[in-house]
Amino acid sequence: MFTGIIECIGIVQSLKKEQSNLVITIESSISNELKIDQSLAHNGVCLTVTSFDKEKNTHSVVAIEETLNKSNLKNVRVGELINLERAMRLGDRLDGHIVQGHVDQTAVCVKAEAKNGSWIFGFEYDAKLQNITIEKGSITLNGVSLTVVNSGENSFEVAIIPYTLEHTNFNSLKKGDLVNLEFDVIGKYVTKLLKTRS
Repeated sequence: MFTGIIECIGIVQSLKKEQSNLVITIESSISNELKIDQSLAHNGVCLTVTSFDKEKNTHSVVAIEETLNKSNLKNVRVGELINLERAMRLGDRLDGHIVQGHVDQTAVCVKAEAKNGSWIFGFEYDAKLQNITIEKGSITLNGVSLTVVNSGENSFEVAIIPYTLEHTNFNSLKKGDLVNLEFDVIGKYVTKLLKTRS
């Protein structure tokens, strides 16, 4: 379980294909504190640490085919910035919202504009999967807990403060880029319940 509050940005050091899986090695300021089998969100995708190198400050994770198909990790490149968050501890404050680390689908960035000290990012996603956003509701983008504005049938926008822009990979996000979406878990259950009843 995560909160969507990013701890640090990692840099992809190497990629290795193993059959249909992808081994991703990342350098970060927290890599030397990790343990084998620890859960860590990478751009909002919960992955298990399989190895680490304390001297190089790197750790490795394996993304299976299902994960690659549903997330932007299928397009990851060496040198790319990755948002990282360790699982929350029981008793911690929930500063963001409840994030499972299970990406529902991807979205395309269609807008990235500076606006009076903040940034507005717009996204479009495939509505066929029947995921929804609501105005002022929670959304997780590349692992970042954000609030929805201008919610549409297959689109929405978010406003980013300078701190978030500086401390996440939103600082390198541009139009046309693919991002990971995890919709609000409570909203997903309510939507499923209403569909079942109708």
